[in-house]
Amino acid sequence: MSGIEGKVIAITGASSGIGEAAARELARRGARVVLGARRADRLEQLAVGIEAAGGVARYRTLDVTRLDDVQAFVDFARAQFGRLDVIVNNAGVMPLSPLAALKIDEWNQMIDVNIRGVLHGIAAVLPVMQAQGGGQVINIASTAGHRVWPSASVYCATKHAVLAISEGLRQEHDNLRVTVVSPGVTTSELAETTSDAGIKAWLEDFRQVAIPAEAIARAIAYAVEQPDDVDVSEIIVRPAASPN
Repeated sequence: MSGIEGKVIAITGASSGIGEAAARELARRGARVVLGARRADRLEQLAVGIEAAGGVARYRTLDVTRLDDVQAFVDFARAQFGRLDVIVNNAGVMPLSPLAALKIDEWNQMIDVNIRGVLHGIAAVLPVMQAQGGGQVINIASTAGHRVWPSASVYCATKHAVLAISEGLRQEHDNLRVTVVSPGVTTSELAETTSDAGIKAWLEDFRQVAIPAEAIARAIAYAVEQPDDVDVSEIIVRPAASPN
């Protein structure tokens, strides 16, 4: 199957930002979307809006740091629609701080969500897609996966890891499409997870050139709509005004 219409697409971190925008865009193009995030009220509101616009959406609360929860999310998608064509591993957090601040709990949170969350998504869908004879894994990384900034060491490390995991997965499976989408500064709630006051002020200035989440949603849709024998391995989408 090529194109987007009729595909079953699961999206983590779908309650806001890039995940929400991707859900709306893919549903508008005819996908059947399955939405996962921790905030059930946001998911319900999104699903109702998609269906009111003529789309098809289901939702389930999801904590990507728990493998059993991610597996239940994937099982739910299959129970609803009989298959799963694409997973968008989008859930992420970005509590930035200097290493010397020793915010170890925040380091662990980034590792758990940004790395383990992606691995859990892969672990849950890989047997399904292998049994189907194909599928697509889309991992949301960041331009932070291509360089390192002060006070973003751990966040950048997690996004470098997403790139490495994705490339390894691509090389290991010739019937699986693997795409990494690396956004630059984008309108979302991601920066709100930063607790360091100084970094928060810097982020507010840095994010003045942010592009809308819909720009990333269109990049995801582009990767999905390609024929089954075409793998868009990586897309970097950043503001035209951004030097980084």
